[in-house]
Amino acid sequence: MVASLWRNRQLLGQLTRREVLGRYRGSLMGLAWSFFNPLLMLAVYTFVFSVVFNARWGTGEPTSRVQFALVLFVGVIVHGVISEGINKAPALILGNASYVKRVIFPLEILPWVVVGSAIFHAIISLAILLVAQLLFGGGIPATALWLPLVLLPIVPMTMGLTWLLAATGVFIRDIAQLTGIITTVLMFMAPVFYPISALPEQYRKWLYLNPITYIIEQARAVLFAGSAPDWPGLALYSVVALLVAAAGFWWFQMTRKGFADVV
Repeated sequence: MVASLWRNRQLLGQLTRREVLGRYRGSLMGLAWSFFNPLLMLAVYTFVFSVVFNARWGTGEPTSRVQFALVLFVGVIVHGVISEGINKAPALILGNASYVKRVIFPLEILPWVVVGSAIFHAIISLAILLVAQLLFGGGIPATALWLPLVLLPIVPMTMGLTWLLAATGVFIRDIAQLTGIITTVLMFMAPVFYPISALPEQYRKWLYLNPITYIIEQARAVLFAGSAPDWPGLALYSVVALLVAAAGFWWFQMTRKGFADVV
């Protein structure tokens, strides 16, 4: 898995660049949409939950709409990475049928292209978040330096799920109809729009079965609470994420011989 990534790093860079630029090709604003899209969605989410539903973060203490938006934005960013991989995975091989016929093409890097594009957009969103926190949120705590390490484990977790769904989607086309539902469930069954403390104690542990819950909570801890990461928990999550990545890669490599017969 790692050897393939390193061996094809230049090809991966070219394909990822093409994927990012191709998304905005032909539009008047071009790559600038990668800045405006997260801002527009953030504005919509903030208005709906803080104005329409009058939601408050925490235990009922007053929360400014700007602070609410920043806390909410963390969850949206983390969810965006995993949802892009899951949503695009089932059609990934089918949409690149010409590569399947080429024996020498490393098909296993195609999920990396999708996740690489998602990471690019997440980095832009994080830059917007940090600037907003610096200007309106009272500054950035020193613990924010741990943010890259906190967010890193979501990458192998996403890769494992993308490999798994990309391979399975070739043979079971119905998976493409389910991924939108799955990503919606992941969003609302995680503390994206609400604090986990808002749930009764007996339900909180179930939310941690959601792969984005722990990362969202840790990211908010280092960004807003000024707390160091929960290193034992983060290490456990990283091990599980690597196991998911290895399992997804193994399944992809085991089934790829049958792609040409189906595509």
